Amino acid sequence: MAELHVIGEISHARKFPKQSLFCKWNLQFGNNWKLVSGKQEGQTHVISSEFEDDCKWCFPIDIHLATKGIQGWPKIYIQVFHLDWLGRSHLFGYGFILIPTTAGQHTVECFTWRPFGTLRQRFVQFFLGGGPQLKHPDLIISGNDRNKLSTEAMGIVQFQINVIFRNFSKFGVEY
Repeated sequence: MAELHVIGEISHARKFPKQSLFCKWNLQFGNNWKLVSGKQEGQTHVISSEFEDDCKWCFPIDIHLATKGIQGWPKIYIQVFHLDWLGRSHLFGYGFILIPTTAGQHTVECFTWRPFGTLRQRFVQFFLGGGPQLKHPDLIISGNDRNKLSTEAMGIVQFQINVIFRNFSKFGVEY
């Protein structure tokens, strides 16, 4: 079987409206893929910077996958949350990235967004926090009906990723 090894980190978040952020991530892949080692999901720690506009997580990712075919290429789906002064977490953005299809070191930026909500939901969000969330977050990756969503842009999450291929050329895949 061909193998893909992804080593890297969720390095930092920037341009979000508030600090005290954490990120939940989940690796998605097709039926041809199998997780050999590493974690398929995780969560960063909460970080806040008083002096800078970005949050530096430096959260490690180490994933080893095996595949029979390239259909269902791996993606990392993220949710970014803000932790308020009362300890409540509020959704600050959804996003996803494709694992790069070339070997080597990559810097990948994930532009995040969140549902915009109605005027009433925005009013409640301003005074009480929270806000609208997707009932089925798998819409983010599949793309079905995603164009019907009313959204607002949030911040950017940056990944530093090293990609290593093994035995892909044996199976006729050039990179």
